[in-house]
Amino acid sequence: MKLLLKHADILTLENGIWRTRKDAYLGIDGDTICYLSETAPQGPWDREKDMRGKLLLPGLINCHDHSPMVFLRGVGSDLNLQDWLYQYIFPMEARWTDEAIRAASDLAILEMLACGTTSFSDMYYHSDQTVQAVTEAGMKANITRSTQGRPGERFEDNVDCREGIALFDQYHNYANGRIRVDFCIHAEYTNLPEIVRAYSAACKERGGRMHLHLSETRREQEACVAKYGKTPAQFFDSLGTFDNPTAAAHCVWVTEEDMDLLKARGVSPVHCPSSNMKIGSGFAPVQQMLDKGLNVTLGTDGAASNNNLNMLEELHLASIIHNGYHHDPTIMKPGDLLRMATVNGAKAQGRSDTGELKVGKKADVIAIDLDRPHLIPALDYPAAIAYSVQDSDVCMTMVDGQILYENGSYLTLDAERIKAEARRLFPVLQG
Repeated sequence: MKLLLKHADILTLENGIWRTRKDAYLGIDGDTICYLSETAPQGPWDREKDMRGKLLLPGLINCHDHSPMVFLRGVGSDLNLQDWLYQYIFPMEARWTDEAIRAASDLAILEMLACGTTSFSDMYYHSDQTVQAVTEAGMKANITRSTQGRPGERFEDNVDCREGIALFDQYHNYANGRIRVDFCIHAEYTNLPEIVRAYSAACKERGGRMHLHLSETRREQEACVAKYGKTPAQFFDSLGTFDNPTAAAHCVWVTEEDMDLLKARGVSPVHCPSSNMKIGSGFAPVQQMLDKGLNVTLGTDGAASNNNLNMLEELHLASIIHNGYHHDPTIMKPGDLLRMATVNGAKAQGRSDTGELKVGKKADVIAIDLDRPHLIPALDYPAAIAYSVQDSDVCMTMVDGQILYENGSYLTLDAERIKAEARRLFPVLQG
């Protein structure tokens, strides 16, 4: 089907700079953008949709998430990371069933679509259930099976690694490429060097990508140095992990040398400001990483440590907290943040065909309703997105040319059924 979105203001990225095309036209042929101009195109079009008073921009890409953790929203609040994980999260996660994971994944997708997220990078368990949820919803996702190593365990005996490899072999590039499967090492402190080395090699053999937690807390950073004489970044690099394209979540406590190493190895840091502040981890050196040329992206983390999956809120927080922390209002510019949430995220996911609105790219598009009191006037659209736009302003979310969410309605999902299932199943995790 050929669809024309007409009379919209459209944000495009040209030579790294955001440009606004006023009263413009975006043409879509199937799943791909085929026309973009201020001049009306020649027909015919199967459908024309008037987008007057709307701002079109690329769909947001959440590069670090544990989507089923929406069922753990509010669990163990006000604890440090280690106590939170070992006293509450890990014991509750042991009770997960396939049915609960599927219901939680469906619920997370409802939340993300309403916030303008078109693709996310997920790290969790029972991952085939999340694959099916994403497939049926019509979203995109890079999905992993999180792996950990137990004392004395060999790589050959590690169930997590076996399941992660099987997930890749079965589902990588599934659903016409909307589903990608990445490899995942949970963290240095939950793993063993021999398992990290072997699993990193397995990833490289298959041409995969890696997703992990890195230097989230001072305790993690210092304990790794005390144990191995290396920072977590140096630990993973020494074991071949960074021989793979890698997304490294958090990076709060990375050193100058770590940042140079991440740049040299092409690692994409994922900034998760809400989670880092809620758990008291600190403030990642994001502007310093951007200045070094790293491909910095944005993520929400899981809803248990955030407590939502709202990428617009992450963008807003990232735009202001570092200015306050550094006493410098000239850093963390809106244009940089918007790139982090779109084209940088696409690069980290290995999706060169999305992340910006451009002829030949996939039609992953969201629309912002500009007819809101807090968006009148919107004189600078990147600034408005960073400082003013709310998740409730998202009036359309489209993936591969298919509208999945519009004006509060879900077009591929039964939202009421999903919410009812969530209410029925989440008590299972309470034990």
